[in-house]
Amino acid sequence: MFYGLSKFLKKILPKQLFYRSLIIVAAPIIIMQITISIVFFDSLWIKTNKGMTRALVNEISTFVEAYNNEKFDKEEITNLFSLYQDLNIEFVQDENFDYNYDERWFSPIDRTLRRELKLRFGSDEFWFNTTNYKELIDLRIKYQSGYFKFLVPRDRVTSSSARIFALWVTLPAILVIFIAILFLKNQTRPITKLAEASERFGRGEDVEEYRPSGALEIRKAGLEFDRMRKRILRHLNQRSEMLSGISHDLRTPLTRIKLQLAFIKDKEITSKLSRDVDEMERMLSEYLQFSRSNFKEKSEKFNLSELIISIVKKYENKNILLDQKNEVFFVGRKHLIERCINNLLDNSINFAKNIKVTQQKIKKSVLIFVEDDGPGIHSSEHENVFKPFYKIDKSRNQTKSSVGLGLSIASDIIRSHGGNIELEKSEMGGLKVKIFLPV
Repeated sequence: MFYGLSKFLKKILPKQLFYRSLIIVAAPIIIMQITISIVFFDSLWIKTNKGMTRALVNEISTFVEAYNNEKFDKEEITNLFSLYQDLNIEFVQDENFDYNYDERWFSPIDRTLRRELKLRFGSDEFWFNTTNYKELIDLRIKYQSGYFKFLVPRDRVTSSSARIFALWVTLPAILVIFIAILFLKNQTRPITKLAEASERFGRGEDVEEYRPSGALEIRKAGLEFDRMRKRILRHLNQRSEMLSGISHDLRTPLTRIKLQLAFIKDKEITSKLSRDVDEMERMLSEYLQFSRSNFKEKSEKFNLSELIISIVKKYENKNILLDQKNEVFFVGRKHLIERCINNLLDNSINFAKNIKVTQQKIKKSVLIFVEDDGPGIHSSEHENVFKPFYKIDKSRNQTKSSVGLGLSIASDIIRSHGGNIELEKSEMGGLKVKIFLPV
């Protein structure tokens, strides 16, 4: 039971820290105001109104008794009650006195007045209306062949202090909640900025110099994030510089070997050695491409749908089918995304005849599917093919031009944008590559 209640509360409660904190601050204030209001209206306002209404009904009853007494002058009695009791009294001759009236059960004034009049005069001997006049109550009491019409000031049966009390209860509560909102905004803003900076850095975007702010704990978390970001960037720059040096050092002896091969007269040996040198250069280029830092290219907003169309058109292959559900704009590194899709299409072209590229947007994610009718990859190898230089000899025949970095580079690019890449069996019979990118 409690587990179900807890699960239900988790669903209806807000997910953001600001609104949760606001509930923690505002809920006790609102509950306290409601409690105070209920106690006030129940014990003070309603009881006070009941006493005031009873006093008014007693005055009217006293007037009727005095008016009915033959010892007193009727006109003088009427004038005395009008002057000293603030009652505008008029006797109206009307045999057909209408007892029907609108019973406004939702009005506490009407309920109290109706109850007191019934106790004093009976259920069919009175009529009243509290809405015909703004400041007066029209009250009529059956008397012999007519009725008395009383115009009673509304403040005779209701207390004006209730409005003042409601004002003083409500305004401070609103003021306190407003001040709490301002303070909570200032406290949650640094957390939001830290989350945004972390998300952008996780997608590989450029993050300006992050300046921690807010409470001490938030400043500490922001400072540690900034240190971590700088360490990662420093490591990536060092790796890029080291690989650039390796590239320069390795390309120089390879160039000398090429020159030496030109002087060898045995063409067969020259041809074999040249192929080995070319393969070494190709492996070196792909390795440097795989290991190069992706943070050098700045993120930009571009039309992802148009990019995919241009990539497919570049191949000029009628067997590549393109299916786009909607147009999608994406913030990322355009050339890296292009390289990723190129790698996937190159793999499919090498091993399959028919290829299908699908792109669609679902909520806050863009999905890209590349599937073919080739030999496919066994499910046990789906994780291994993303490892650098990993080759499969069972599922797909490897070409000599492949060094096992195509899917590794694609995976590295997608994950650097905060997305995910998966493999599964295609409905066409071959391999299906699924790419998820956050928009």
